[in-house]
Amino acid sequence: GLAWFADLGTMRGVEGTPLVVDGVLYNISAWSVTTAYNAATGEKLWQYDPKVAPEYSRITCCGTVSRGVSAWNGKIIIPALDGRLIAVDAKTGAEIWQTDTKIEGQPLSITGAPRMAGNLVVIGNSGGDVGSRGYMSAYNADTGEKVWRFFIVPGEPGKPDGEASDPVMAMAAATWTGEWWKMGGGGNNWDGIAYDPDLNLVYFPTGNGSPHHMKFRSPEGGDNLFLCSIVAVDAATGEYKWHYQEIPSEQWDYDCTSQPLLGELTLNGVERKVIMHAPKQAYFYVIDRETGELLSAEHYVPNTTWSTHVDMATGRPVLSNIAYPTSEPVLLSPGFGGGHSWNPISFNPQTGLVYIPAQETYQVYSVADELNFKLGASTWAGGRGNPELRKTLNQQMQDNEKGYLLAWDPVQQKEAWRVPHPHSGNGGTMTTAGNLVVQSSIRKTLSIYSADKGELLWEMPIDSVAPGGPVTYEVDGKQYIAI
Repeated sequence: GLAWFADLGTMRGVEGTPLVVDGVLYNISAWSVTTAYNAATGEKLWQYDPKVAPEYSRITCCGTVSRGVSAWNGKIIIPALDGRLIAVDAKTGAEIWQTDTKIEGQPLSITGAPRMAGNLVVIGNSGGDVGSRGYMSAYNADTGEKVWRFFIVPGEPGKPDGEASDPVMAMAAATWTGEWWKMGGGGNNWDGIAYDPDLNLVYFPTGNGSPHHMKFRSPEGGDNLFLCSIVAVDAATGEYKWHYQEIPSEQWDYDCTSQPLLGELTLNGVERKVIMHAPKQAYFYVIDRETGELLSAEHYVPNTTWSTHVDMATGRPVLSNIAYPTSEPVLLSPGFGGGHSWNPISFNPQTGLVYIPAQETYQVYSVADELNFKLGASTWAGGRGNPELRKTLNQQMQDNEKGYLLAWDPVQQKEAWRVPHPHSGNGGTMTTAGNLVVQSSIRKTLSIYSADKGELLWEMPIDSVAPGGPVTYEVDGKQYIAI
């Protein structure tokens, strides 16, 4: 039953997963306002408002959202929407330090959650939709001092950045053409970072290109590294270790920034340290996290018209004959929301299953003839021709949309069970050693299922859909779930 609730005082986007440390629950809400509560009673202990300027919402996609905070050594690290990282005292909320992660003149923001890697806090940024150049940064969590930076796409040739990514930027630039740097390049990691303390590696998935369509940013083709990739770097230095590109020349807004999930799987009798990844383009990837080797990839949602399969010899998706954009609209699946987007997924080692807020989505897709690039404005440049066909396709898109909680077997690469929902838009998942899966559903409920079979065990109306992830914790011998 209900233990407590707290009114967040906003009608704007709320996407954070709460963080619980020593009996205190820390939650970040719209506009990066962060509040500490007694985790057992809900009593408000303190609140910190970074006072982000309201006009900042003009360059953010999608909404004034934040997805989580980090904790380190008595501090809570807050990612502010306007690009600042702020450390506050975990007990009082008093500010300790702040630093601006933005490069001057770039239309950047932060909507994702930072990740601790030892005593470093690692963060990416948003802005690949409005002409920025993506990068990752790491800061000393005790002082706020920048330790390293890794650019995701190359800048102007012959002009090194003086950063950790410099040694691989020539390799990346060889996969681009034209004068891409004049329009940003994109690639921004706007959410989803993982850290392996044993290997001391940071993994970050990367986003879409800027502009979105390749003909504007790289007119003679190319893979456009490191768009839509998982990149592994040394946590201490930012030195490049490996990458796997899930979508070469990404131009469908299938940005691959969904959460990389770390786990151990026994494959062909050998235990492997893996990354499990379920990005928008509807493939479930299993990747060796020591080497970057692709181990398997299969569709986790059906009915995709974008790609038929992944060629295991090359690691590249084999695209359909309607995948490449033209001025004529087509019905392409998945849609912009993907088979799954940023909402957290979870892995239960006892059942061996991954729990995905899955959806079957579509998009009416075409490209404009020209792009009038303006820094800070959308670089989408979608086509608008053939309105009658577009109307018909839009109706088909709405008629075929589905949503469900999907239990996926990452070893067999097949569905174990599903719980159908009325349509897409379900929240992230969390699973426990008590054979539970917890999710907020599109039916505006908080629901608990058995992890092995997907049986509904308990449900409560909450008047909204919580798109972020639940958290579970224990205080004085009692287990709680918060969302």
